[in-house]
Amino acid sequence: MTISPRSVAPVTVRPAVLADAAEIAGCLAELGYGTPADVVTEKLVAVAASRADAVFVATDAASGTVLGVASVHVLPLFHATGSLARLTALAVRRSAQRRGVGRALVATAEAFAWAAGCKRIEVTSGDHRPEAHAFYRAIGYVEDERRFIKPATVAS
Repeated sequence: MTISPRSVAPVTVRPAVLADAAEIAGCLAELGYGTPADVVTEKLVAVAASRADAVFVATDAASGTVLGVASVHVLPLFHATGSLARLTALAVRRSAQRRGVGRALVATAEAFAWAAGCKRIEVTSGDHRPEAHAFYRAIGYVEDERRFIKPATVAS
């Protein structure tokens, strides 16, 4: 599936490429994720081989600098027709927040999901991120259900 670049002046959203790995890692770091560039590279390689995943970057239209990143994963629904999309990451550099970068990234991820036959999109956001919650509400997302997590236990 091909997603054409989407612009929100002066931002351009496009599929991420391997050369973006270090700048993507920088965006993730600003949100507190310590994801090194080599791990981002591994993920980008895996995504390139998957029809169920996409990673998009928002770049400054003038400089080409990566301002934000969004990743989306599509999974089939078992109990109903169609699929569910999960926004698995959204990170916008602090200096680029409130400029439409997040909105442009989410809109592009949504276009990918709708084109893949998704019936809905979900995103999780930590309780410690009230500004993110307000952002998601402002773009039409509603709180729904609960999430339960069980981490893998590591044998000693």
